[in-house]
Amino acid sequence: MDIILITGIILSFFQFILLLNKRRKDVSDKLLAMGMCTVGLHLLHYHLYHLGYWELYPNLIALTAPFPLFYGPVIYLYTQYSFQTGTGLNKKDYLHFAPAVFSYLYMFKFYFFYSGKEKLMVINEEINDYSVFTSILLFAFIISGSVYTILAYLKVNAHKRLVDNNFSYDEKISLNWLKYSIWGIGVVFLTTAAIVTLRDGLGIVFSFNADFIFYTLIVILIFCIGFFGIQHQNIFSNVNNPGQKELIQPPIPGEYRKSGLRQDVAELIHKKLIKLMSDEKPYLNPKLTLINLSEMMDVSTNHVSQIINQYEKVNFHDFVNKYRVDEFITRSKSNTNFSILANALDSGFNSKSSFNIVFKKFKNITPSKFMDSLN
Repeated sequence: MDIILITGIILSFFQFILLLNKRRKDVSDKLLAMGMCTVGLHLLHYHLYHLGYWELYPNLIALTAPFPLFYGPVIYLYTQYSFQTGTGLNKKDYLHFAPAVFSYLYMFKFYFFYSGKEKLMVINEEINDYSVFTSILLFAFIISGSVYTILAYLKVNAHKRLVDNNFSYDEKISLNWLKYSIWGIGVVFLTTAAIVTLRDGLGIVFSFNADFIFYTLIVILIFCIGFFGIQHQNIFSNVNNPGQKELIQPPIPGEYRKSGLRQDVAELIHKKLIKLMSDEKPYLNPKLTLINLSEMMDVSTNHVSQIINQYEKVNFHDFVNKYRVDEFITRSKSNTNFSILANALDSGFNSKSSFNIVFKKFKNITPSKFMDSLN
């Protein structure tokens, strides 16, 4: 148990320092740094309890009791600000931390007016002053963790739709790693809820230290989230036109009827788009965005997005990558001496992993098996 806790403490504070020293920090980096510091302090506090220091120094008791109420808001706001501009949190964002603050205010008397002996009696349930509050705090932690995890997951899905509607690539702007991390966080919350319910609610005695399970999961998540979070860049830092901050939102069914674009004009724009893709092959630019394409056509991004979604029945990402897949097939048939990756890169893809995923999506077969079928 000790090695797990020590590893988690070192990783948390190490990644906290790395995030603080990250160049061009944005709000999401600061939130992640806050989260890492909070987890590090929480693990350190529990480690001191595990070593028996609470009995030697009773003033350490329950200092981090409300900390779990910080985790949900931090992961939610981190997800939100990972693809949102701004120099700091909005005032209303601070309301997410109100339950944790109120918890500390409620425990003010315990922290400053209870003697060390009384604190030990509370923790050993010899004094029931905070027994109801402890149950409420535990329930609030489970609810907060569950709700914020779901909200963060929905934010990631919204981000995915935004990326697909504006970018032909997703390297460094995809939050799939965060989606998997959120799943992991959900597992931690569910595991914690199950163990606490069985142990404290039903009185089941485990033959091992059940805390080992979720603290191990927490340490694994610390490593994953910190590793990818340090490398993460805000979505706007990857837009080719720095002056353009208005990305086009995914369409809502039926909204095009209110766009004001006449059908005859829409058909002309569609023909212009197809001709451009065929003649000039803008998809060969691996960093092509909806903004780039609209500038080449001299048509607004809203109208280009509408045409792609309405006439091609796909988002911008799939529209462009379908051309790249076809280009790869053409090149592979003529450039037989080139490797699969070389032809893929020449066709507009900028990584092997994204090429493999996109190709299998459109052709329902891996590139290597497809090449074998040509031979």
